[in-house]
Amino acid sequence: MKLTLTILLFVTVALNVFAQAPEKMSYQAIIRKQNNALVTNTNISLKVIVHQSAVTGTNVYEETHNVKTNANGLVSLEIGTGVIANGTFSGLAWEKGPYFIETQVDVTGGTNYGIIGVTQLLSVPYALHAKTAERLVGANGTNANKAAIISFTSSRNIASTDINNTIECTTSATLTLTSGFGAMVVGDTINFEAHNGAVLTIQAATGVTINYNPNGSAQFNSVAGNVRFGMLRKTGLNSYIISGQ
Repeated sequence: MKLTLTILLFVTVALNVFAQAPEKMSYQAIIRKQNNALVTNTNISLKVIVHQSAVTGTNVYEETHNVKTNANGLVSLEIGTGVIANGTFSGLAWEKGPYFIETQVDVTGGTNYGIIGVTQLLSVPYALHAKTAERLVGANGTNANKAAIISFTSSRNIASTDINNTIECTTSATLTLTSGFGAMVVGDTINFEAHNGAVLTIQAATGVTINYNPNGSAQFNSVAGNVRFGMLRKTGLNSYIISGQ
């Protein structure tokens, strides 16, 4: 059975940060058949998938619900309270959007889902965005999560602790970008500093690109008494852009 979906309400939020209540967004939709007839008083299964960056972007969150349509074909649920299949709703980085919500339905209540709609979340709910801001600057503006300075004096592979921090290279060494480094997501950055004559080399492993060059490399060459700055930004699973070298 082919279905269509009419979205009525999408960004109503129930969130209590201080009481540590579950984060959730109220979601209502009307389910119709292809002939525009309502699917009424029916137990259905509904899957919600959150995609990052594009309609077909990375699946960063997925959950399922068993709900019943009312006499008007309306279903009501709260995204964030379903049976989780992938990711965590509280872990979504709202500042790294855009995000798209894909809805799938099995009108029989089973798991034979069919896609019935993909909708962009055009505005991040205020309370969720406020929590993201707190994560970035710390509670009460304490800036608890400011970038850390990581000493870099010997060659090694990229590490999760490097993400969104500053690598301070004081002795010439090489940082290797390994293939499939999943701890870093698209949009994450790393700052680089090469100090006082040190040379910091960024090397792509096999299958990784730097500035669109497979297995490429970049160097930050400092001179005595000075510092050379740069930044790395992840643009894909195995691709990075590096500026400042």
